[in-house]
Amino acid sequence: MNKNELIRAIANNAGIKLKDASDTFDCVIDTITEALNKGEKIQISGFGTFELKVKPAREGINPKTQEKIMVEETKIPTFKFGKAYKDSFNK
Repeated sequence: MNKNELIRAIANNAGIKLKDASDTFDCVIDTITEALNKGEKIQISGFGTFELKVKPAREGINPKTQEKIMVEETKIPTFKFGKAYKDSFNK
């Protein structure tokens, strides 16, 4: 299922217009992104947790030249499914 198919399914299941489902979906994604950028953790009970993790700076190797380089610190958005959600697939 791609983004458009997901939005269409949301519209059908909720009984709303496709445009409204698309706007709502985009708003949810934007809100999650903004919260993560602020350093907030988002917990959705029964589903999972969105969190921004920091990978510290480290020394790496350029595969072409075998030269050592410094890889800068990076922030990575992560998602961890909740136990209840994972368990719903194994009933």
